[in-house]
Amino acid sequence: MTISVSIKGTGEGLIVSVPAGEWGKIRQAVLQTIDDRAEFFRNARLALQVDEHELGAAELGGLRDELARRDIGLWAVLSSSPTTKSAAADLGLALQLEPTEASVEDLPLDTPIDGEEAVLVARTLRSGNVLRHPGHVVVIGDVNPGAEITAGGNVIVWGRLRGVVHAGAGGDEEAVVCALDLAPTQLRIAGHIAVSPERRKDPGPEIARIREGQLIADTWKDSRQR
Repeated sequence: MTISVSIKGTGEGLIVSVPAGEWGKIRQAVLQTIDDRAEFFRNARLALQVDEHELGAAELGGLRDELARRDIGLWAVLSSSPTTKSAAADLGLALQLEPTEASVEDLPLDTPIDGEEAVLVARTLRSGNVLRHPGHVVVIGDVNPGAEITAGGNVIVWGRLRGVVHAGAGGDEEAVVCALDLAPTQLRIAGHIAVSPERRKDPGPEIARIREGQLIADTWKDSRQR
């Protein structure tokens, strides 16, 4: 029986949620999920949602070490078990997510229009900010030099894109990167990489995509324009 591990991206990092069951098998499923998507998880900041699992310091510490060997930082353990909370605290791990300006309940996608879910970040990403998400990423704000975005799907920036961006991180060559001012330090779609050209005098909206095996950028126009 396959064990399902849920991954959710936030502005603070990744949340990995695990189901009930034998911890040894679940631990292996978590590590296998990470190994299968090593590039996506590399250098990630991870919070582990374990709910009622009762875990000691040795179990949590062992998992933290395994993650560290994969260049992943375990910073929080979210649990309803007093035993697990105590063990996590002894290891210096956070017991709750960092507070955000606003908090809403997760809502299911309910619309007659076909679409896909995405993570929305309504703020500027500054140097040192790292955003990783297995789906699409939308940023309402700028992405400054030194900031990084890695997405399994598309990346859309309603602002200036100056940092490092990787769309289609799982190998999706249909992914695109759009920005009102597209001038990233490094741009990557699937396995194709490009560096930003010299600054233009009159920057405008652009869309980067793979076309005939080449990573190119075109003017981003309304599809209804002729």
